[in-house]
Amino acid sequence: MLEPEIIEFVVQKKPDDELRADQSRFEQMRAQQDMFTKAQTPYKPCPYLFKYRYRTADGERFGTCQDWEIEATFFKWSSQYGETRALDDMRRRFGDEFPKKGLLFAMGTHSRYPDQWLINGLIRLDRSDQRELL
Repeated sequence: MLEPEIIEFVVQKKPDDELRADQSRFEQMRAQQDMFTKAQTPYKPCPYLFKYRYRTADGERFGTCQDWEIEATFFKWSSQYGETRALDDMRRRFGDEFPKKGLLFAMGTHSRYPDQWLINGLIRLDRSDQRELL
């Protein structure tokens, strides 16, 4: 877990070729079903990347949030309120409200990027005024 200083929450539109590549990778995995794998629901890649610019003791970083819940939030809110309002609300919630209240990053690596730390999850946790116990 990492509680960084959040500098900025960034929403970036994915290029069309990247969206097509995401869809193609999913279709390839889906085509490899076996008798233990049930049919997967159709996949619609998220048209946006959600990133954080943040600072830790060793400097400033910029990383993509890999948490599936942030994409699920985008899809749910955009179906309810439209894409523009969904993105505005996400900027407010994930970029302002959560960092002010307390936001931890669940960090990890991936076999595709073994030398790069990734933001694998967001954990909203209220800050405590209690001092550390020694």
